[in-house]
Amino acid sequence: MKLSRRTILQGAGSLPFAIASLRTGAWAQSAAAPGTEVPPILFVHGNGDYDALWMTTLWRMESNGIARDRMMAINFTDPNARTDDKVEQANRSSTEDQRRELAAAIAELKRRTGAPRVALVGSSRGGYAIRNVIKNGGAGDVSHAVLCGTPNHGVFATDDQPNNEFNGRGVFLRGLNEGENEVTPGVAFLTLRSDGMDKYAQADGRFIGKPGTSTGVTVEGPELKGATNLVLGALDHREVAFHPRAFREIYKFIAGREPARIAILPDPSVRLSGLVTGTPGGVPTNRPVTGATIDIFRVDPETGERNGGALHNANTGADGRWGPAQVDPAWSLEFVLTSPDAPTTHIYRSPFPRSSDVVHLRAARPLGPADKDAAAVVIMSRPRGYFGLPRDVVLLDGKEPADVKPGVPTDSAATLRLPAGGVGRNIVAEFGEERIVARAWPAPENRIAIAELTY
Repeated sequence: MKLSRRTILQGAGSLPFAIASLRTGAWAQSAAAPGTEVPPILFVHGNGDYDALWMTTLWRMESNGIARDRMMAINFTDPNARTDDKVEQANRSSTEDQRRELAAAIAELKRRTGAPRVALVGSSRGGYAIRNVIKNGGAGDVSHAVLCGTPNHGVFATDDQPNNEFNGRGVFLRGLNEGENEVTPGVAFLTLRSDGMDKYAQADGRFIGKPGTSTGVTVEGPELKGATNLVLGALDHREVAFHPRAFREIYKFIAGREPARIAILPDPSVRLSGLVTGTPGGVPTNRPVTGATIDIFRVDPETGERNGGALHNANTGADGRWGPAQVDPAWSLEFVLTSPDAPTTHIYRSPFPRSSDVVHLRAARPLGPADKDAAAVVIMSRPRGYFGLPRDVVLLDGKEPADVKPGVPTDSAATLRLPAGGVGRNIVAEFGEERIVARAWPAPENRIAIAELTY
């Protein structure tokens, strides 16, 4: 028997978000009761990503009284999946690689906190690692499992590529989904999904390079029988993990109560540190880069121009770490990353309201044939979501970017190539209410500017 409840929330000036709650199975009722201690929480990123994406979620948790040392975000060594899970691929991971690394992180968080069980929150592919750990001996270590946009029934479901982990008819997902209930008893499961705006839960294959071909999956693909399944309206594939709306459901499910606030409370002073990683062979990894230089400047939020000399300078050693740097929570910042065999990358960021040790830096992709005639290249990047047109306000240098496709949000970056005379200009990148001003640096000097959105 399946019970359903549908509520429409509407706010002035905002998109309506439909929330469909489907509860099945005894374990769907086992979220923490009000007044009980919130278990330690381990956040698990998705394919090709890194733990830095959870920064705003960590800040919101801290703003609701969750101690930072009771939270952890895993950084998988090689975050990209193999094409064939059974065949080794350079700088890519198997499902077993991810299960092993996550199991070690769970053991470390339990050791650090002394807690008998932890809550796991995963974005996209991260949900596969969570389910794999729980199903294969780890259920006793886990109290809650929150799966955000995880393609639990595949990005596609076909008879070819049986060893691709994203194939709903493949070996891996058939193993996870076997049985009348698709969840493991003893663990409270929650899934969060989009109502049609997730590019990896589409019936047509155009988002996986096969337009006009049926994928065999639907928008309901992230749901699981036996879990609490919530639909978060028009949020996209990443937003169902990192949006404030998603935070509310994650917190409420684990803590058993509404969060006291959604907004991030600022720290009086802020310490930042992080990791420099690279893309060997063009594949993003979370392996540390040795010999990188990081300079941090305070910049004018209206012009992008530097206010004085460097606030911080660091050179990475074998661990790839930089920092800590002390900054003011009201300062807009420019990070200059000089990394071996990569363009000098000028990364412009909004003020950091709270301290963070996951301010990771990765050099921009190499300048390519499309950039050969450009005097300057500026990239607008949104790591925690995609640009949706006409859903969102998206403006780069005063115009909607031509390389952002309308409809289902699929693009997390837009590129502006400036002709001669554009060097030194201030370029405004706007998404919703977040506004970043970057400076255009000369591409012939092998420099790229990135306006990196936080929200």
